[in-house]
Amino acid sequence: MAVLAPERTDDEATPAVHPRRRPRRPARQVTPPLPTDRVLSWVLTAVLGAATFLSRLWDLSYPGDLLFDEAYYPPEANEVLEWGYEYNRGYTFIVHPPLGKLLIAGGIKLFGYDSFGWRFPSLVAGTVAVVVLVRLARRLTGSTLLGLVAGLLMALDGFAFTIGRIGLLDVFLQAFVVSAVACLVVDRDRVRARVRAAGALTGGFALGPRGWRIAAGILFGCAAGVKWSGVYFLAFFAVLSLFWDRAAWREAGVASPTRTTLRRGLPGAVWALAVLPVLTYLATFTGWFLGENPQGRHWADQNPDTAFPWVPGALRSLWHMHGEWLAFHNGLSTPHPWESGPWSWLVDGRPILLWNPQGLTDADGGQVIRYILMVGTPTLWLVFAPAMLWLLWRIAARRDPAAITVAVAIAAGWLTWFVNLDRTMFIFYMAPVLPFFVLAVTLALQDVLGRPTADGPVTPFRRQLGLGAVSLYLAVVALTFAFFYPVLTGQPLSYAEWVQRMWFPSWF
Repeated sequence: MAVLAPERTDDEATPAVHPRRRPRRPARQVTPPLPTDRVLSWVLTAVLGAATFLSRLWDLSYPGDLLFDEAYYPPEANEVLEWGYEYNRGYTFIVHPPLGKLLIAGGIKLFGYDSFGWRFPSLVAGTVAVVVLVRLARRLTGSTLLGLVAGLLMALDGFAFTIGRIGLLDVFLQAFVVSAVACLVVDRDRVRARVRAAGALTGGFALGPRGWRIAAGILFGCAAGVKWSGVYFLAFFAVLSLFWDRAAWREAGVASPTRTTLRRGLPGAVWALAVLPVLTYLATFTGWFLGENPQGRHWADQNPDTAFPWVPGALRSLWHMHGEWLAFHNGLSTPHPWESGPWSWLVDGRPILLWNPQGLTDADGGQVIRYILMVGTPTLWLVFAPAMLWLLWRIAARRDPAAITVAVAIAAGWLTWFVNLDRTMFIFYMAPVLPFFVLAVTLALQDVLGRPTADGPVTPFRRQLGLGAVSLYLAVVALTFAFFYPVLTGQPLSYAEWVQRMWFPSWF
């Protein structure tokens, strides 16, 4: 005898599902909402930015000598200011795009051709990087506190301090890269909010112009216009941006999120993250195009029988010069006393001595040492490696969007240097990826503070314990920075005081 099951009530009935509509599939780890303290967060960010600026402004012009690669960039910037391009001297081979030198030229224009003038733009760029990092960390973590923690760690880093007080190119690369990534993250959140607001979807819809993504493309183009290593960040984040689009469509229940991304997102991505960066990069060479005697400008005129003769001669000359640059960078293997490899960067293995005048004595004839060392704050840098491992755990266990974003940036700015380990490299190549290592530490501190789980919110005791641990760590970093401050700024030290700050033999 058949057993008849009771009929379902209306409340128990299975809802009808459109045959072509997938149910909404939320991600395992959603992006945290932004805090509601918008005005207060901007005030606190501005205070930290002002403190960073003023702390680095003091005695910026000291010493008045050209430090390390300042031997190249300020003189070339002064030439850009005078002629519109780097002068084509027979004994110099210019190997970097002009934008960084254009920015240094702005400082020289404002304050004169001296150490203050050519270092002031670096001061501004380093401060901008700290401010943008605060906003980026706040958005990634959903916490103004953690945003300020990230910015404070950056402001208290000795490497960031010195790179923001010297007329090199890498601090500009840092500012452009972190700003471009921040713009793309805003674009991600704006697109996701629009897609969610549309409700359940069977297919995508046109998103129209995406201003934040366009801004990111221009900033990535500027990064490449400072140094070519900015291209890696552009390539990695262009791909990640498309995956963010796909995730947004997938969560909305679109039947084919990949096809929808290719249809709705790829054309705009090609424009914003491929065409615009190239156009921006070419725009940085305006002075080169208009000049009469820049390096390589008339190569095509001197070599008319080349491939693609229909391409304007100026573009063929620029292409040839870039080929020479590429050969130079790939073949750069001249030994240098302060060179270092990517592995050592994570542990401050070989910082760079920027200045160390000899023969200084005090009134009693005792030895005086003035030392400017481009060294990261050790209590911050020595946790980069464990923080990176924690980052990988967050990705594997939680699929955490913030951890993925930071990991992609570290891959673009650090792992890519392992491609050619025979090349001569220096620790200041860490400048553009430094904010993201700081973010990795910040994400680890987020877990120290405590995060709500499926079992409930963080208990007050657990929160206080975590807040105490984070505060203690920040205090240790601040004290370490203060301890190393004399060797970041060239303050007079006795031999014993100097030795106390030389923690490793590789720092000599």
